[in-house]
Amino acid sequence: MAHIIGGVACSHIPSLGSAIAKGLQEDPYWKPFFDGFPPVRDWLQTAQADVAVVFYNDHGLNFFLDKMPTFAVGAAATYSNADEGWGIPVTDPLNGNQELSWHLIDRLIQDEFDIVSCQEMLVDHAFTIPLKLLWPDKCPVTVVPICINTVQFPLPSAKRVFALGQAVGRAIRGWDASKNVVILGTGGLSHQLDGARAGFINKKFDLEFMDSLLNEPQWATRFSIEELVEQSGTQGVELLMWLAMRGALGDAKEFKIHKVHENYHIPISNTATGLIAFECA
Repeated sequence: MAHIIGGVACSHIPSLGSAIAKGLQEDPYWKPFFDGFPPVRDWLQTAQADVAVVFYNDHGLNFFLDKMPTFAVGAAATYSNADEGWGIPVTDPLNGNQELSWHLIDRLIQDEFDIVSCQEMLVDHAFTIPLKLLWPDKCPVTVVPICINTVQFPLPSAKRVFALGQAVGRAIRGWDASKNVVILGTGGLSHQLDGARAGFINKKFDLEFMDSLLNEPQWATRFSIEELVEQSGTQGVELLMWLAMRGALGDAKEFKIHKVHENYHIPISNTATGLIAFECA
């Protein structure tokens, strides 16, 4: 059976891709963010993941406002990105894991999640930048994208997203393959890019949310979507991807989950940036 080695959640700001392309990792503005990643990269190298299941949100590259699924799972052989206008270089195509994709789709449908199955799928910066941050040289894993709508209302509740993550975790552990799987959740943390609260950051809420993830992961499910937007900003609701990742890892005691590393830095491009990694022993 497949083994979930752990999970990583991190920010996916477009300007990070530009900074990587320009080699600005040691620049004083960027360094506090990039300095958080070496311990997580070291752990990933030791843990030797074969597959990455990535919870992320699309920003209009694959889905636009006229067609916005609540949950979509990629089932393609490869995934490519495109120039989104951020000055981020287009990456080499990423290899999909179709066997796991269809296994997840089948199990999620059985668990009464209405999934959009995508046999062709573009992925944007929310997907490619975290992979580049975690594996700077070459991505060694096959991938399965799971897209969660955090763009077009109505959004799925935090409770529903956490349940999705739990269902994904059960399905992965029931996959008849000798593979090590890492779960990624990308986005956030608190930020708002438009409106009267443009530039909004809520450090107190961010740190409470990060602290809750290890032993009280359902803490955020007590908030409605409107309350999460109030606490974290319009775009900060991307923390839903972190919540799905944590749901997939399962119970902290049962799966002996411990924290590998975390980092929090503000601001990068008017965004509170976070990084957290958990290992399932």
